[in-house]
Amino acid sequence: MSEAEFSCCVIIPVYNHAHLVAPCVRQLRAQGITCVLVNDGGDTAASSLLRQLSEETGSELCEQFPNGGKGSAVLLGMQHAQRLGFSHGLQIDADGQHEVADVPTLIAKAKQHPQAVISGVPEYDHTVPKLRLYSRYLTHVCVWLETLSFEIKDSMCGFRVYPLAVTLTLAREVNLGSRMDFDTEVLVRLHWRGVANKNVPTRVIYPEHGISNFRLWRDNLAISWMHTRLLLGMLLRSPLLLARRFGYQRRPKT
Repeated sequence: MSEAEFSCCVIIPVYNHAHLVAPCVRQLRAQGITCVLVNDGGDTAASSLLRQLSEETGSELCEQFPNGGKGSAVLLGMQHAQRLGFSHGLQIDADGQHEVADVPTLIAKAKQHPQAVISGVPEYDHTVPKLRLYSRYLTHVCVWLETLSFEIKDSMCGFRVYPLAVTLTLAREVNLGSRMDFDTEVLVRLHWRGVANKNVPTRVIYPEHGISNFRLWRDNLAISWMHTRLLLGMLLRSPLLLARRFGYQRRPKT
C-alpha cells in the first residue's frame, strides 16, 4: 500500500456512554480526524445525545438495535469506514480510558506498517483496579499459548489500528465473538493469518465516574469459551505457527 492510499478514521463503539464520549470526539475532530460513532443499541437519552454530537462535530454515525455487543459495534463501524473509503480504522473506547493524544502516534505507526495491526499496550496509573490488572495476565498467557508467540503484548486493550480489508475478510469467514471476547479473538485469528502485530505503549486511566459494560458472568463465560476454541485451534495450526516462529518460509509454488 502506498502512502497516498493510506487513510485512517477513528471508530468509537458507544453503549450508553454518550455523556462521556463528547470530549474525546471533540479532541479528535480538532486534529482533523474523521470519527465514526457507533450507537450500539443505546437508550433514548443516549441515542439522542449521540445524534446531537454527530451533527455538532460533523462525525459519522451508524446505529444498531438492539444492543449487539462491543465486537459487533466495532465491525459495524469498520464496514461503514470502508464504505467511506478508509483503508484503516482506529478503535478507541468511549469512556475516556485511552489517551487521545496518542492517536497520531498510532496512526503514524500504522502508516509505517500498513499491513499490521497496531496495538496499544497499557501503561497504568494508580486508578487501575488491582484485581483487573492482575487478571489480565491470565489472558496474556492464554494468548501467548494460542499464538505460540509473544508478539501480542496485550490483547485486551481496545485502542488499536486495524487494516480494514483483512479484518473484514476475517469477520466474513469466521464467526468472531460479538462482545467483550472480540478484542482478544480478532488479534489471535489475525495472527494466525500472518498479520503482524506492532505494539505501542500508551497511558490508560480508569475515570472516577466511568461506566463499565462488562457483565461478570456473561462475559467471563464467553471469554472462557473463546480461549477454549482458540487453544484447540492452536493445536491444529501448531506446525505452521512453529514454522513461522522459527523463521521457516514456505517456497512459492512453481
